[in-house]
Amino acid sequence: MLPASNSSTAITVSEQAWQHSETVSQHLRRCIDEAGGWLSFEQFMHETLYAPGLGYYAAGSTKLSTRSQHSSHQLTGDFVTAPELTPLFGQILAQQFKQVFAHLDQPQILEFGAGSGQLAFDILTELDASGIAAHYFILEVSADLRARQAEKLAPWLSRVVWLDSLPIWFEGVVVANEVLDAMPVALVGWSPKLDVIERGVTWHDGAFSWQDRPARSALTDALTSRMPALPNYLTEINLQAESWVKNIGQWLNKGVVFLIDYGFVESEYYHPQRQAGTLMCHIQHRAHDNPFFAPGLQDITAHVDFSAMARAAKEAGLEIMGYTSQARFLLNAGLLEATLHSTSSPSSLQAVQKLISEAEMGELFKVLALGRGFPDLMLIGFKQGDRQMQLARSFQDQD
Repeated sequence: MLPASNSSTAITVSEQAWQHSETVSQHLRRCIDEAGGWLSFEQFMHETLYAPGLGYYAAGSTKLSTRSQHSSHQLTGDFVTAPELTPLFGQILAQQFKQVFAHLDQPQILEFGAGSGQLAFDILTELDASGIAAHYFILEVSADLRARQAEKLAPWLSRVVWLDSLPIWFEGVVVANEVLDAMPVALVGWSPKLDVIERGVTWHDGAFSWQDRPARSALTDALTSRMPALPNYLTEINLQAESWVKNIGQWLNKGVVFLIDYGFVESEYYHPQRQAGTLMCHIQHRAHDNPFFAPGLQDITAHVDFSAMARAAKEAGLEIMGYTSQARFLLNAGLLEATLHSTSSPSSLQAVQKLISEAEMGELFKVLALGRGFPDLMLIGFKQGDRQMQLARSFQDQD
């Protein structure tokens, strides 16, 4: 068991789970051996989360708490996402989607990483109530989550389609809630002598351990263009997420993409005081910073560099349509009005507060909207408090 950094309560893991984790550890050791004794953390994170049948998102463990569990002190899963807190999150997103649908031939939604299916459930429920029979596409890498989604979305199975790969062509709304943070990151930084290093993983004395090497040229170029040299500084660069955003430009013919995640703009992400980076692990609703603990049983995440995502979008020919905090986006799109008209129990009001409070999810989470084919559309979620200029200052030389 591991005492979590934000709780004095120890983490307990079943014998069966430990056996699975040991199997994942053996797989990781083989990966290290096949790589010559040193594995980039980017690859280590990928294998830990996504190795077929083994990784955290590829095996059958319960990852998300469901909405009905939130009143219990015995939460299952490892973390709670916004859709699991209250149906208002999905309902408000649906209000924003309706505005986009008014400018499209047909209402279509593509969701990446749909979790338990709760967000899709709430969005489809709200759209149906407005007389909009949207088609819903889901791209999900986790087999057990896909099964949960199918059960949750049974009333709409004639309109819900699961994809096995990226589309070739798409028109509609795209949504990715807490997807970018789970994409594998490279750990990079500056040595005491100000050399750019990449941190990788080795197996030494019966345990995983860190080892630094000179960084790959792509990582060196990225780091030196984003921040000044600071000795003993460690951070993350997510080239996979940047590539994923660029790829959207290849298949999005017309539509709007909503990226919702926790993160910062470049000047905040690479702040001198953030010298240990943002990498975090989540298990049993506790957070800590040890990615070597219980491989395969815990989530590993990093905050999103939204400036990098916006820069990648521009390079792919997409338009930046808005960037703001989750709180501001939800309030702009009608959260207050919806809350007043809903059955407001103390627990539901507490959930809304968690969504918009600066001390909770309201400020840490951001919403970035990217689009194609809507040069003059002002999205309602960004009508006040749009922070696009914070992004622009980070890549103004690209214009």
